[in-house]
Amino acid sequence: MRINENTFLFGCKVVLVPYERHHVPEYHKWMQSEELQELTASEPLSLEEEYAMQEAWRQDQDKCTFIILDADLYQKSGEPTQYGREKEAMVGDVNLFFNEQGEKHVAEIEIMIAESSARGRGLGKEALLSMMRYGIEALGLTKITAKIGFSNAPSLAMFNKLGFVEVSRSDMFKEVTLEMVVDDQAKALIQTGTAGYTLQEKPGPS
Repeated sequence: MRINENTFLFGCKVVLVPYERHHVPEYHKWMQSEELQELTASEPLSLEEEYAMQEAWRQDQDKCTFIILDADLYQKSGEPTQYGREKEAMVGDVNLFFNEQGEKHVAEIEIMIAESSARGRGLGKEALLSMMRYGIEALGLTKITAKIGFSNAPSLAMFNKLGFVEVSRSDMFKEVTLEMVVDDQAKALIQTGTAGYTLQEKPGPS
């Protein structure tokens, strides 16, 4: 999705940046992990295929992707270039998928914290809430869904705590479908959880 190609989302713990070509090698390295392949129901790709996938997703109007940066690492980075600072701080990604044909106000959200050192520190929660806030305020979402594997207990607990409710489960795919209707209560919860949220234009490459 090109709508977010020049958008940075800043929070207290994370910075969300659009998924670009210079992120691909690190992302490819993450996806060689069997654990992450299982959690994300993904098949390993070659590096060339990963580059092609990044470009395809960038052009796809039904997918909105941000790379998650550890804000502390990003701000303290000694790397001289913007690209270097981003690469040094990468910890995962968060996505919105507009899967319902003709319905642009409903999206499925998906998050991955790939770096084990970044887990259990609240980065995933803030990244999730920041993406939800962006989806509501910038993209007009009125309902957000999530599909989570039976075995992914941490994600199930986080989504339930945020107010998502189970609407179905699939024994075939071993996953639960959750949803949140974007009402005033949901908006208040999201805004409270993103107190440091700011949307800014992407800085230059220097």
